[in-house]
Amino acid sequence: MGSADGPTADEPDGGSRKTRDTAVSERRFRFLVAGYAVSSYGTFLNMVALNLFVYETTGRALAMGLFMAVRLASGFVAGLVVGGLLARFSAKSIMLWANVGQGAVMLVLILAPDSLVTGALMAVSVVIGACGTLFMVALRSSIPEMVGEDRRAWANSLSITGRSMAMVAGFASAGVVVSLVGYTAAFLLDMATFVICAVTVALLPITGGKGAGSEAGASGPSGAGKGEKEAKSGPRWRPVAFLALAAAPGLGLMVALRGVDAFGSSSHNAALPIYSTSLDASNPAVFVSAFWCVWALGNIGAQQVIQRYTQRTGKTVGALGFGYGTVVMSAAFIAAFAGFPLAVTAVIALIAGAADGLTEVAYTSHLQTLPATLRGHAFGLSATFENLGFGVGMILVAAALDRFSPLAVVGWSHGAAIVVAVVFLLRVAALRRAEPAGPMGPAGGAGRAGLRKEEAVEGRPDRGDRDGAEVSRG
Repeated sequence: MGSADGPTADEPDGGSRKTRDTAVSERRFRFLVAGYAVSSYGTFLNMVALNLFVYETTGRALAMGLFMAVRLASGFVAGLVVGGLLARFSAKSIMLWANVGQGAVMLVLILAPDSLVTGALMAVSVVIGACGTLFMVALRSSIPEMVGEDRRAWANSLSITGRSMAMVAGFASAGVVVSLVGYTAAFLLDMATFVICAVTVALLPITGGKGAGSEAGASGPSGAGKGEKEAKSGPRWRPVAFLALAAAPGLGLMVALRGVDAFGSSSHNAALPIYSTSLDASNPAVFVSAFWCVWALGNIGAQQVIQRYTQRTGKTVGALGFGYGTVVMSAAFIAAFAGFPLAVTAVIALIAGAADGLTEVAYTSHLQTLPATLRGHAFGLSATFENLGFGVGMILVAAALDRFSPLAVVGWSHGAAIVVAVVFLLRVAALRRAEPAGPMGPAGGAGRAGLRKEEAVEGRPDRGDRDGAEVSRG
């Protein structure tokens, strides 16, 4: 007999309903990614337009550096607090107000009189840096609730594809937009992209964020009370996040590698204009634009392969994919500055983009295997490490490029990422060898590192397992 609640999972109607629900959630997520891509276009457009405007307004290159430093510092602080915010507010509200805030501050800049432009620029750097991090963490940490655990890799790949396409469009069109219609029109366009994303978020029933604490306490009344108490006690969010990473050494090293990778990324971002000028001093922008366009093609191509792979096999690339991808990506960026012919450099840029896309999906999908109570904190700390690595890297790299060649600077920066990636891969291999095959062995118990029982069975972030969608070690 069927239950009063409707068809069971074994009945045809139950399977059809599940298929319909999956299709609806995926359609909604595609709509969200479209809005996210539009706002990402605005983000990359204003990275160019605002830097040019800062330099033209102040006449000092130091001001551009200060603008970027404030932006990164704001993202750093936002990464520390976003876990606590997700425990108090829904992911939808955070994503919505992050876009509203960015659009509002662009309007302030547009309307600011000449005497207040400098202050308005600082406000823009603070809000854009903080809100960008808040939106990204809220989106990534809530993807499992939006599309389901088994579609995490697909959703991550889709969102990264949208961001990569937006990056190319934003960087490629920024100079044209500014030169043709001026800064005010560029800022209005930028504001409009955030408004569009805000409307998209407002129209969608996005889950995640507030209430995640109840998941941890679902096992009993005392657990539920503890979850509610921790969700309401803001000062306790930071120890929870750090203890989660400390109790899961594989995951902690993974986040650390992400920060070192961001340090390496600062080197090629700073060195590309210098290297491009050495190739063609009369038109240095050509090589930079071409390099990033080919990089994006590799990134987008990798996302298509990953989406088809996960759809066909039900597996995801996991922690090992992140480690190997980091090694390949860093090696490719080093090779890009080695003076190879342009055709070879184009292939290298393509490989760098593909490896970057692989690491992004693997890393994001793996952090999403954490329980909802820890996921927001982990993504927040990750954003903090990334902003710290990139910010420190920009300072050190800028100083080093005055004395050393781009190849040398990029070599030791990305070389550090390769070294840490090798340590990470060895750590993952050691953790796997140390544990029995069964999920409930001495080191595989459900209670370790605060993981839920289903996560101990499906995938172990602390051990460096492939993600939960995988059913075998292959």
